[in-house]
Formats: sequence, structure tokens, C-alpha cells
Amino acid sequence: MMSFSRTSSSAGILTFPPATQFYPGLRDYFPVALFSSSIRSMSSSMAAFSSSQGLPIRSSSHIAARSRRKAITIDTVNPYLRHADYAVRGQLAICAEELRERLKNGDTSLPFKEIINGNIGNPQAMDQKPITFFRQVLSLVQYPPLLEDEYADKIFPRDSIERARTLLNEIGSIGAYSHSQGVPYIRKSIAKFIEERDSFPADPKDIYLTGGASSAVSSLLTTICGGPETGVMIPVPQYPLYSATLTIANATPIPYLLDESTGWSTDINHIATVVKNAHVKGVDLKAMVVINPCNPTGSCLSREEVKGIITLAAENTFMIIADEVYQTNIYEGEFHSFKKLLRELQRDVPGKYDSVELASLHSTSKGVVGECGQRGGYVELVGIDELVLEQFYKLVSISLCPAVSGQVLTELMVNPPRPGDESYPLYKEEVDAVYKTLKERAFLLFNAFKEMEGVSCQEPMGAMYLFPTIRLPLKAMKEAQRRNEKPDQFYCLELLEKTGLCVVPGSGFGQKDSTFHFRTTCLAPGEEYVRRIIAFHTEFFKKYS
Repeated sequence: MMSFSRTSSSAGILTFPPATQFYPGLRDYFPVALFSSSIRSMSSSMAAFSSSQGLPIRSSSHIAARSRRKAITIDTVNPYLRHADYAVRGQLAICAEELRERLKNGDTSLPFKEIINGNIGNPQAMDQKPITFFRQVLSLVQYPPLLEDEYADKIFPRDSIERARTLLNEIGSIGAYSHSQGVPYIRKSIAKFIEERDSFPADPKDIYLTGGASSAVSSLLTTICGGPETGVMIPVPQYPLYSATLTIANATPIPYLLDESTGWSTDINHIATVVKNAHVKGVDLKAMVVINPCNPTGSCLSREEVKGIITLAAENTFMIIADEVYQTNIYEGEFHSFKKLLRELQRDVPGKYDSVELASLHSTSKGVVGECGQRGGYVELVGIDELVLEQFYKLVSISLCPAVSGQVLTELMVNPPRPGDESYPLYKEEVDAVYKTLKERAFLLFNAFKEMEGVSCQEPMGAMYLFPTIRLPLKAMKEAQRRNEKPDQFYCLELLEKTGLCVVPGSGFGQKDSTFHFRTTCLAPGEEYVRRIIAFHTEFFKKYS
């Protein structure tokens, strides 16, 4: 279909794409300028003819009025998109940006001097520094002439230069499209990483590079969801990416509750009941989402919990979507990958687990890497029907390929400097420092919550969030009702307006009836903002008790 654009040099005159774009042979007969002028002349002639015949002439004001009508309005936009909620960047985040703009414009009336975005896990927006080796290699692959500079080996360590040369030899230019599934060399690196982590082989053909884990979730759910009859189990509380994507896909989220009283554990018996009830209601249960370590609760699954979920999947035929992007953020216990325990069960109980379908997600955005803006990640698909894989590949091919720079960063994450490499001492120092800082900040905030009246919080085991319970006074509940706000949202808005800290109400993640929570990251530096939270909470309870 022909498209038109306005040009500033011909006030109001419509300009056309070159005619030869549609009819290449036309170039031999009419210069493009002549073709365009002929169109304008024809338009003028038609206007004159209309006038002579007494026909109405469309005035510029009439045309302008029509142009103000919108083809797409809030009433005609995709209704599933309109009904999707993504609380992490919802009302609280919008209010926070308005307050940030006021501060930027010199407003001194606010009781704080900065906005702290505790609503989103965005480490480098706080004070987390990039890993030097990663940025060095990225610099070299972004601008290869640096490799030929006579001083290159004085600026960059030898191993970063060697890695950049290897990657460029495999990729070519990172400004070119890669294979839709990802650069083959990088998929081999990821397979090696998984094999070293799990002590079981991994196949590069099962690995798809993605634009962070979020795009993998979108592609997976788009592939498996066929309408409202499709059910996908999601934890409650959950990361709202899942509920929002299911809403847009017009599929049915099936919640299963995490048990706060036992450290947000996953009760296998409860999930079995959820599965049974879904089947009774005629829901076509296709998948179960598991976030481990968990966002928002910070809990980690035990070996027994992981094996129990895999057994349920084997017995009830649903796919496991294992969101494992926080696998290096473990403060208590250890991380158990679904892939490893699936392979153990397949080895120990031949036949029973052979048909289990598993999608495992990882990302460069979290952990000690924290490169959210680079949009790197991958999904490993295991036990998936070959015809389904063809459809998944077709879907990811529509976007051509994930960002190649994000793919490079993913390779660096899974294949960092090793002992003996020139960059290893600095890499180890930086990674240890980031990990130590993340853990210290998590427990600093956790200890603060323990001091606060009406607040209880599970000890952080992993990830980079806390999800405390708030038992709000009756007077605060009534005030929230008067303002037509959910009680936890009311509390969080008050917190933002008094301290500048933006968090997310628990209602944005899902929570057990009659309970109230909020989620905050543990990324902000310093202790001063923690003191502000304690002071606010004390005054809030004094005011509403």
C-alpha cells in the first residue's frame, strides 16, 4: 500500500514515494520529478473540474478536521493489551517520575532530594559497576579498528583482545543479522556452561539466544497459548510479566500459592490439587511457571521441591517454564537447576521422565552482571516435540535475530575469565565485591523490617528483592477505601511521597486474600534511605493507629 509523508518544504503538499519503487521500468520514461509534478498538476485540474460542475470541494479545514479523527482509539485498541497490568512500571513508577521531574526543576518543597527506584531490579541504575572484562571485549567488537591500534595491548589485557578476535571471526560484524537462533559459536559456549554447571551434556541446537529473559517468555507463551481454554500455572506472588503476557495472549492464568509461613515454599500437594481442579474445569493446562530464585519473594527451591514439580509434570503432561535468571544471586543454600535434576531423574528412573518438556531461562540482566540495558539472555528447550520447535523457530525468526551485542555479552557471562587468565584477578575481585554488596544490602533492609511495627519479612535466600507483609491499622484501611485505593497501594504511595522510595504494592504480584505486602529491591546504596523508611513507617502507624 502506498504511504505518504508531509514535507516541511512544501507546506501541506503530499509527497509520494519514488514511482520507480513500484514500477522500476518507469525510470526509463518519466523522471521522478516530472512524475511528482504531474500528480500535483492532475490534482489541481481535478479541483477545477469539481468547481465547474458545482461539486463540493474539500477545503483544507475539512481535511484537517478529518485528519484529527484517529483510526486507533482506546476503545478500538487490542482489548487484551488494554486489560494487561504490569505493576513494576505502573502507577507508583509514573508518580515517581513526576516527582523526579519536580526535583530536577528545582522544587525544594519535597521532603527528600532524590527518587530511589526500588520498584525495578535495575542494578546499574543504582551504583553497580559493569564488569571490566565484559565492557573491554564489547568495546573491541563494537569498534574492531581498536584491535589494530599499536597501543591496543597496552590498553586492553591480552585475553580480552583474544576473545574479541575470536568472537569477530565467528560473528563477522555485530552490525549484521545473526542466525535467528543465535550465533552458533555462542550457543556452543552456552551449552558448555550448562554442561559444567549440571554435569550433564547440553546440545547447542536446543539453545535460543533471546533479548533478555522477557522476550523468551513472550515467545514461549505465544507458541503454547491458543486462547482462553489454555491454562498456565503461575506462582502467587509472581512476577507480573507472566500475568500480563497471558492476558495479552487471551490465555487463562492458573494461580498456585507459595506458602509464606514456611519461607515462601512450594507445596507440591497444593499444586497437585490446583492441577486436578484445572482439569475438572476443562482447562487445557499447558505449562507451569517456576521462578527460582523467586521474584518477588527471594526464596529458593530445595532439591525435593524441584523434583516434586518435575514429577507432577511427568504425571500430568505439562511443560515446565523455569525462570532461573537469579541463579547466581544465592545467599542461603544453593541453586538447583531444573535441567540437572530432570537429567538425574531420567537416569535414575528410566522411562518415567523421558517425555518431560522443559524451558530454562537465563539472562545477563541480573546476578552479578546486572547489564539490563544490553538485553542478553537465552532459553534452553528440552524434550520439546520437533514440530513444535519448528513453530517456535518460525516465531523467533519473524524478529530476524536478537541483538548481537546482547548475544556477545551472554557469551561473556557464561564464559568469563578463568584462573590463569590475565583478566581473572580483576574479574574475581569485581564479582566478589558485587555479590558481597548485594547480600549486605539485602540483610540491611531485612533487619530494618524486623524493627518495624506490623511488618514481618522472610529472610532473603536469593534474588535481589524483599517482599514484607504489612499489617495495616484499621484507620489506614478506611482511608485507603475513601481514596478508592487498595490498602497496600495507599501505603506505598504514602511511602513514595514522604521518602522518595518507589516500591511496588503486593497486589501487583498477587497475594493471599486479606494480606498486604510490597516488593522492594535491595540495590540502593547507603543506609540513609533505610532510616527514612523506618521514620516514615513509625509516623504512618502513629497517624493511623
